[in-house]
Amino acid sequence: MIDYQSLRFDYKRHTDQDAATPARHPVVVVGAGPVGLTLAIDLALREIPVVLLDNDNTLSSGSRAICFAKRTLEVFDRLGCGDRMVGKGVSWHVGRVFFHDEQVYSFDLLPEPGHERPAFINLQQYYVEGYLVERAAALPLIDLRWNNKVTGIEQNDGGAVLTVETPEGDYKLQAGYVAACDGSRSNLRQMLGLEAKGRTFRDRFLIADITMDAQLPTERRFWFDPPFHPGQSVLLHKQADGMWRVDFQLGWDADPVEERKPENITPRVRALLDSIGFEGVQFTIGWASVYTFACQRMERFRHGRVLFVGDSAHGVSPFGARGANSGVQDADNLAWKLAAVLRSEAPDALLDSYASEREFAADENIRNSTRATDFITPKSEVSRLFRDAVLELTKRHAFARTLVNSGRLSVPAVLRDSPLNTPDTDSFEGAMVPGAAAADAPVVRADGSSGWLLRECHVAQFTALVFGQGEAAERSLQALMAFDFPLHVVRVKAATSEGELATQRYDALPGTVYLLRPDQHVCARWRQPTAANIRAAIDRALAKG
Repeated sequence: MIDYQSLRFDYKRHTDQDAATPARHPVVVVGAGPVGLTLAIDLALREIPVVLLDNDNTLSSGSRAICFAKRTLEVFDRLGCGDRMVGKGVSWHVGRVFFHDEQVYSFDLLPEPGHERPAFINLQQYYVEGYLVERAAALPLIDLRWNNKVTGIEQNDGGAVLTVETPEGDYKLQAGYVAACDGSRSNLRQMLGLEAKGRTFRDRFLIADITMDAQLPTERRFWFDPPFHPGQSVLLHKQADGMWRVDFQLGWDADPVEERKPENITPRVRALLDSIGFEGVQFTIGWASVYTFACQRMERFRHGRVLFVGDSAHGVSPFGARGANSGVQDADNLAWKLAAVLRSEAPDALLDSYASEREFAADENIRNSTRATDFITPKSEVSRLFRDAVLELTKRHAFARTLVNSGRLSVPAVLRDSPLNTPDTDSFEGAMVPGAAAADAPVVRADGSSGWLLRECHVAQFTALVFGQGEAAERSLQALMAFDFPLHVVRVKAATSEGELATQRYDALPGTVYLLRPDQHVCARWRQPTAANIRAAIDRALAKG
């Protein structure tokens, strides 16, 4: 088994370093973490060559981001590495909430059937990065350069010029566009004199990876004010390889250096295990970190030819697993737009919609993350009294459970107000409104085999879902075929129970058509489209006119 934490990648001199004038590339991605790797792979699958620069030559140490949501897994499926992630990760969907030493309620994140992917998997970040690096290595259009640190940037009308530091000296690169995926301490953001603004929380948390042979159910467990850690909160998750993540709230006055020491972590873990009936279980402590956090974002995610993606653009508290998931979804949003602009299929203005859509999503994530943090870490006696009263009520009253916030978990933003959406002219029910990420469902393929709806969508093109059979469905198909555009068509027939579930989720009738963007967000829908309807919707989704 590969030890991804110990991997070291070789620095290799590139011919660009010897160029008389700076070599030009259509896209340079800065930062080979989960977000930068996702973006580079997505661009390569769209036949866009990309240079990916990383200032280091290792993957992340410690588990770090571990909760990867259903929508993120669907993105990884489209990139060709979702199966590996799910195969290695620990799937879960049940969460339990405790107050003092008593469970007050539990929840199920995926109560309905008919989804290929679980609500979440827990998988250490170094595995995610390792699998993405291996996927990138299989794509010849990705030029991944380790130990290449960006130390300067100048923009001009045609792009940007980067100064890159290597073990063999500096060189310059020209880029049509630069994607800043270089994390919360983004060097590119600082070089451009930009900042992220928001709220910093005066609290400290200890994260520790522990390995033990305890047979606990694979569930998320969250404690408010437990006897083994009074006055604070605790979170317990299972990861791959028999490893467990435990988070202890420490309070603002905790000493980060002291709290990271194994001799101080051990009694905290021992008290937790003893409280849940594992008095004799032995454990070992691996990676540990003490952190504070802020909920903040840049005012604008686009600055000329530089686009900020993931933590470089926005940051949230860890409650709700919104950091890495929102970053991957940023990359999912940006890749198809960059590709369309670079292929002259769309104007440069399409990239403005990346900024507006993902700024909206960041605001939604920050709002949810801030509310969770305020509930988990009340900073006044009145706030604590309210929280504790809510937790007491949850034992008997379902309404109170909607007020409990131990980190409402990441779901994709519904981009209702996107300028790329075509407003409905027909009446529809359900959640699949323009701007929503398409819901998965079982389907039957043309050859009679079983499959999944999102797997049938094209990895790089617009997809049209045509529902039902008969005359109405055939008229819709004729409308789709009436113009010359690389549009992928998926027939969704309701002759089986699988087809009925898809039909129900999309509130479809025979002939209903849903138009999906390349990132699988709904951008238009009709009961019976015309060729003109479809052309206008695609033009609108590409920011033409």
